[in-house]
Amino acid sequence: MNKKVILAGGTGFLGQSLAAFLSQKGYEVVILTRGMSTERDHVRYVHWDSATMDTWTEEIDGSHAVINLAGKSVNCIYTKKNRDEIMRSRLDSVNVLTDAILTCKHPPRVFVQAGSLAIFGDTQNLCDEDAPHGTGFSVDVCKRWEAAFFAKELPSTRKVLLRIGFALGRDGGALEPLVKLVRYNLGGTVGSGNQYISWLHIDDLNEIFLAAVEDDTMNGIYNATGPHPVTNKEFMAALRKVLNKGWAPPAPAPLVWLGAYLFMRTEPSLALTGRNCVPKRLADHGFRFRHPDLEAALYDLLGKP
Repeated sequence: MNKKVILAGGTGFLGQSLAAFLSQKGYEVVILTRGMSTERDHVRYVHWDSATMDTWTEEIDGSHAVINLAGKSVNCIYTKKNRDEIMRSRLDSVNVLTDAILTCKHPPRVFVQAGSLAIFGDTQNLCDEDAPHGTGFSVDVCKRWEAAFFAKELPSTRKVLLRIGFALGRDGGALEPLVKLVRYNLGGTVGSGNQYISWLHIDDLNEIFLAAVEDDTMNGIYNATGPHPVTNKEFMAALRKVLNKGWAPPAPAPLVWLGAYLFMRTEPSLALTGRNCVPKRLADHGFRFRHPDLEAALYDLLGKP
């Protein structure tokens, strides 16, 4: 096959997993990175600054798909500087990739944009793709991000935006710090424990990306999350069971705020807020999740105790 897929900002946990997955499927993968241009593990890395047109745009012309994962991590303290960079990094990458596609003689068939379920805010109500949006900084980022993605029409390129949930993978990503807490017997309920976690196995996320790339009938916005969200209390209990750990003391909200700022150097709201989201459009499309059950998914990732 040897179709080319461009992964913008593909050096993070999700990008590296997706790059390996697509390579195994026979795709030629090119990662646009702020680092040096190089090649390793059958993947080419091409330098870009994620904001301005340069020679990297030549990679897009003639490619099959562009997948944009670029953007500063939200796993930080929300200072004004970090807030500005979170917003700017997302808007800049969307805009410059759109402009690059518009200059192509042979534009890609599909442009897939990574988004976030954070657009729904902190809610316990069940949210499909048509649910009302929330309020706050993270919501504003998501709304402007999505608006930028759909702002300009790409005549020859299909657009798909995936609002990605809490992706569970091996040896890194969102799951790793929680595993460490549980192994140190600190994996109790966080805050009230009633905040929802809309999770999915990384293998299912990779399959969703592949479907977006290959299925010409996929268009628009999809909640890229598993079919069975759980509360934080349920999630931590399942994780303790899989890691063969017993009860652990809960972490009340004031302690979470203190620990987040002083030790983890991240925004405490990331742990204390949640959203109860389901992948209605994927289900309607006939997508089948290989790992719909949380406990089974955790066993698959972490092994038997």
